[in-house]
Amino acid sequence: MDAKRISTESGSDSPRDVKTPYITEPESEIPIFEGSAAVVDHHAERALCRKFDYRLLPVLAVMYLFNALDKGNLGNAKTAHLERDLGFKKNQYNIILSVFYVPYVLFAPPLGLLGKKYGPSRVLPLMMFSFGSFTILAVAVQNFAGMMALRWFLGMAESAFFPLVIYYLTTFYRRGELARRLAIFYAASNIANAFSGLLAFGVFHITNTPLYPWRYLFLIEGSLTVLFAVFTWFYLPLNAASANFLNEEEKKLAFHRVQTDSSSTVNEKLNLKDSLKIFLQPASWAFLTIEICLGVPLQSVSLFLPQIVARLGYSTVKTNLYTAAPNITGAAMLLILAFSSDFTRRRGPFIVLGFLFTFCGMIIYTAIDVLHHKQIAYFATFMMCWGTSAPSVLLSTWYNNNTPHEGRRIVLTSVGVPLANVMGLVSSNIFTPESAPEYIPALATTAAFAGCSGDNRLKYTMLK
Repeated sequence: MDAKRISTESGSDSPRDVKTPYITEPESEIPIFEGSAAVVDHHAERALCRKFDYRLLPVLAVMYLFNALDKGNLGNAKTAHLERDLGFKKNQYNIILSVFYVPYVLFAPPLGLLGKKYGPSRVLPLMMFSFGSFTILAVAVQNFAGMMALRWFLGMAESAFFPLVIYYLTTFYRRGELARRLAIFYAASNIANAFSGLLAFGVFHITNTPLYPWRYLFLIEGSLTVLFAVFTWFYLPLNAASANFLNEEEKKLAFHRVQTDSSSTVNEKLNLKDSLKIFLQPASWAFLTIEICLGVPLQSVSLFLPQIVARLGYSTVKTNLYTAAPNITGAAMLLILAFSSDFTRRRGPFIVLGFLFTFCGMIIYTAIDVLHHKQIAYFATFMMCWGTSAPSVLLSTWYNNNTPHEGRRIVLTSVGVPLANVMGLVSSNIFTPESAPEYIPALATTAAFAGCSGDNRLKYTMLK
């Protein structure tokens, strides 16, 4: 297929407002193949999207579920006395949380570019196999040094996973279809946190065995990750043109959709010099600033929700059980905001609304006596989870919608997403043992970052 280049420059908040025509008419006839024209049929598009939804989204969602499990299970292990069993001293737990984010940021751009060169369908399963293997190796860790080394390699293996999935989805879906699909995928992170709590609830009942209960948690989650990685290597198509579940007409339609709506050139070859030009655009720096601010509440809730819930006075087993409900409702709220965003074709207002939920949850939890108002405090943890995921998903969708060049898209995503995650360095160093179990300074700091995120988004909207 020979693609014809089209102009799609845009920095708009809404896909509806971009300079490129937002293709909504099923009868649109646009020449995209050499010597021919493709007519888009509305019903054919629906059938094609359903195939992508059924064949790709569930597999990618399960992949991300395991990614989130292997990254976030340390919080569950901490409630089962991991620090005591490995002989940690003072702030060593915070150090092993922090060390994860150094390789996570350093290796995301090069691994993202490798994913562009060789295809996400090849690189993603390899990354998944790697971080699953490192999770299994935690069973053999005997001290702080061993756990720190494993966390370093785990951060390296997981670094470009989310950016590559975002890029992969942009090669199958139109801009107006992306947010809700990405939300379904990202909801797996919330489900993973809930599932991890439920799994920990069961595993931590295991006693009188050669291994500590938290080691079984790592073993089970890591083994499932490795097995699923092998499956995805053989299952994921390189792109729509090579998908064995599509016929020739569907492959042409898939190419046409992306060519006219998402990419200036479909499957363009990687040009590093051109890709780096994305940083010459002021909008890119606005996106990255918001990513920095949203990273602190996102990582604080992801890493420390078990400790926040534990402050309510529950046992280790009940604490892990009670982290499930906030995460499940967080997934539901993510889907509501993402579907609303796609329906209205607006991103900004729903990003701000997500930040508002988290900000209010943190403020409520900080302001009350949680032991005397347990129900209110527990509800505040729900609000924290409602607002952490949606801004990340919608912001990633927003700048992927408005970056037509595939190389520039993968570079910006490979910097922006890890930049949000590296703010786990801040989160892991504000939730200190000295402030436990109240964590008042940490919660106030997290609320401040959530407020700054929403404020930056509003300012960016007014300055456009």
